[in-house]
Amino acid sequence: MTEIAFHFNAPDKLAYACRLLRKAVASGAKVVVVGDEAFLQDLDSQLWTFAPLEFVPHCRAESPIELRMASPVVLTTQLSDGEPLPHHQVLLNLAARVMPGFEHFERAIEVVTLDEQDRLNARLRWKHYADRGYAITRHDLKLKESA
Repeated sequence: MTEIAFHFNAPDKLAYACRLLRKAVASGAKVVVVGDEAFLQDLDSQLWTFAPLEFVPHCRAESPIELRMASPVVLTTQLSDGEPLPHHQVLLNLAARVMPGFEHFERAIEVVTLDEQDRLNARLRWKHYADRGYAITRHDLKLKESA
C-alpha cells in the first residue's frame, strides 16, 4: 500500500518542491511530479536556476522514452492516459486534487502551503486517503523551523 505523507506549512510551494527534489535526487530516489501546467513550467525553470552550482536532472513526461528512463525526476500533468512513466517510487503531488493512479507509487508526498484554499484542498485529499485506509504521516514544517 502506498505510503502517504503530508508536508504542511510550506511558505512557498515552488521553493519547497525544489529543495525536496534536490534532496530526493541526492538520495537516489526516482520522483514523478504531478501538477498543473503553469506550476510545472515554473518548477521546470526553477530546477535549472534555484541553486547556482546545482542542477536537478529532470524532464517532461512527453520527452523521448530514453530521456524519461535516464531522468530521476519526471514532470507531468497526469498519471494516466499519456506517455508511460518510467518509475513509480515517489509521487510528489503539487496539484489541488488527488491524482488517479497515485496507488501505483511506493510513496506519495503532498505539499501544503499556508494559503487557506490550499489547506482546504489538502483536507479533502487527506480525507480521500484516510477514507480508503491509507496511513498518513504528517510533517509540520513550521515545527521544524522553530526547532
